[in-house]
Amino acid sequence: MINKIKLVFALLLVAAGVAGFYFLAEHAMVLRVLAVLAGVAAAVVVLWTTPQGQSALGFTREAVAETRKVVWPTRKETIQTTFAVFALVVVVAIFLWIVDIGFLWMVEKLLGRSA
Repeated sequence: MINKIKLVFALLLVAAGVAGFYFLAEHAMVLRVLAVLAGVAAAVVVLWTTPQGQSALGFTREAVAETRKVVWPTRKETIQTTFAVFALVVVVAIFLWIVDIGFLWMVEKLLGRSA
């Protein structure tokens, strides 16, 4: 039961941060954003004490570890892949244009509106 109360309290902290953003409408944007960030930070601190928060923290750690294992493409590979995708998009666009012209021609023939 205490964990549910903590979750609700964390949600209220985020809501308070958002409310602070609108309450400080006449102040500088930096102060308004800091209000939201303070609410979110306080909510994270409260969530950290719950089993769900600990589970989320473990998940985040595992996600970071998996990200480090990724072999990122080189600049050359990225450029080559981008050009290949671009070329394929052009080819498919031309194909769909030809199909569209064919359907237009068929519909005109069926309706008897051809020249």
